[in-house]
Amino acid sequence: MQLLKQIAPRTVRVALLFNPATAVPIQFFMPSIQAAASSFAVEVSAAPVHGKDEIEGVVAVQARSPGSGLIVMPDAFNDANRELIIALAARYGVPATYYNRFFSEPGGLFSYGEARGEQPADLPVQAPTKFELIINLTTAKALGLTIPASLLSLADELIE
Repeated sequence: MQLLKQIAPRTVRVALLFNPATAVPIQFFMPSIQAAASSFAVEVSAAPVHGKDEIEGVVAVQARSPGSGLIVMPDAFNDANRELIIALAARYGVPATYYNRFFSEPGGLFSYGEARGEQPADLPVQAPTKFELIINLTTAKALGLTIPASLLSLADELIE
């Protein structure tokens, strides 16, 4: 939430895009997301989609309301539809954050997720110890966003 507010400071509401049939139950993420959102005066809503044809509706609703953003939740459905999600966010001018560089490389605004590295089975614990921030500067420019220098210096990779 903090990164989204830094990149798109006018954000006052976000929708969490996920498919209830394929995602980890949203209740798992909602408490921490809502806690972070409230500290930045951002309203959070769940945006469940059950099929590919519902994605555009969610993005369009966000676009109609100034100050809206999108958080694409970890979900096999979102993985399978990443190109569509990225294209719709760009077409509608909605700042979106993603959980994996798999989204930033082809044009997603930014991702913040587990860094590549050792295989989980080779680690003494099963939780990531490093996260990476990937920012797509081309997408930021297309959305009319200026990435703060402080955030650029924290990024693990900048895509131009």
